[in-house]
Amino acid sequence: MIGGLFMYNHKGEVLISRVYRDDIGRNAVDAFRVNVIHARQQVRSPVTNIARTSFFHIRRANIWLAAVTKQNVNGAMVFEFLIRFTQVMQSYFGKINEENIKNNFVLIYELLDEILDFGYPQNCDTGVLKTFITQTGVKSQSKEEQMQITSQVTGQIGWRREGIKYRRNELFLDVLEYVNLLMSPQGQVLSAHVAGRILMKSYLSGMPECKFGINDKIVMESKGTKIMDDTGSRTASGKPVVVIDDCQFHQCVKLSKFETEHSISFIPPDGEFELMRYRTTKDISLPFRVIPLVREVGRTRMEVKAVLKSNFKPSLLGQKIEVKIPTPLNTAGVQLLCLKGKAKYKASDNAIVWKIKRMAGMKETQLSAEIDLLETDTKKKWTRPPISMNFEVPFAPSGFKVRYLKVFEPKLNYSDHDVVKWVRYIGRSGLYETRC
Repeated sequence: MIGGLFMYNHKGEVLISRVYRDDIGRNAVDAFRVNVIHARQQVRSPVTNIARTSFFHIRRANIWLAAVTKQNVNGAMVFEFLIRFTQVMQSYFGKINEENIKNNFVLIYELLDEILDFGYPQNCDTGVLKTFITQTGVKSQSKEEQMQITSQVTGQIGWRREGIKYRRNELFLDVLEYVNLLMSPQGQVLSAHVAGRILMKSYLSGMPECKFGINDKIVMESKGTKIMDDTGSRTASGKPVVVIDDCQFHQCVKLSKFETEHSISFIPPDGEFELMRYRTTKDISLPFRVIPLVREVGRTRMEVKAVLKSNFKPSLLGQKIEVKIPTPLNTAGVQLLCLKGKAKYKASDNAIVWKIKRMAGMKETQLSAEIDLLETDTKKKWTRPPISMNFEVPFAPSGFKVRYLKVFEPKLNYSDHDVVKWVRYIGRSGLYETRC
């Protein structure tokens, strides 16, 4: 795997050096310094091959972190290790800079002894490492702690330590979705997809097992026969479902249960973590629609009208709404009139920026602009870039719903009813564009 690991400052001086294999010599340190750090031309690739030796490097502030190998290794795994190692260091002593590395070099070598064995990455979980490497780098000596270390390193649950206790058991769940859209001037959807993330904050005592149910199409069909309809998005019970194209889970999720029972079962890490990522392309509820009308009046004048419609329940409020309407490069001045919010012309962005603090569902508003243009000799026509939009709405545009969230802890005296649960849905704009 990794033959050696070196950390350099911006001058090319070695701060940390650890060689794991005999085929990596001292000349490898100098080769990286000369060919990458001191190279006059900008080094654009994170992988550099010098004399049959591969250097995988990342940079944090003024620190270079390089993994060296002469073998044919998995590059993605090496970069994953380097990023994890930087995260471990940040959790121990904060910002990665030359001063902090010099002050904590004993701790860094101690960490390297634990997370790399003969060049092969081991356990890089910060929570586990902190159970037996303290802030000062002194290992715990008691027999009970040593037994706990062994169970954490060799056990299956490496992301959570035992003995966690809270006076109040709480579980926070955020369904965060980003809507990406490209719409034609006539209102036809050219492409649309939702990229979703489920973020959890777990403050639970003991070793609880959580079960999480969603309105996924596969799950709902397994509970009842499907009725064929125009959208293909409802089951026999009439409840709406979401068709998930692909998903990715945190390591705590028991994938075998998801494949057989279609239930998301897991023992959560303590604190904040990302439980799941998913992507869907069908039956997306588009929160806003922009209807543009651009009319060129001669060579020195242009009229723009943009109608903004909100397509969600009237009881809900959209927030942080911003519509960016592009203008030609030869714009001399803009006269604006908007029924709601504030609008101004930004010459640096060549765009009219229209901001609305809040807007209820099923509402409509509009903006009108008269643009004065400078006469130019170039016959090149304006390409009319798309109108982009930013917003935040309190619902999931994909139709994603949490059906249930249950907590089981047989060892401690608390049940599912004793856990306070909070579920929140947030929809935000990704790349949300309408062509002019």
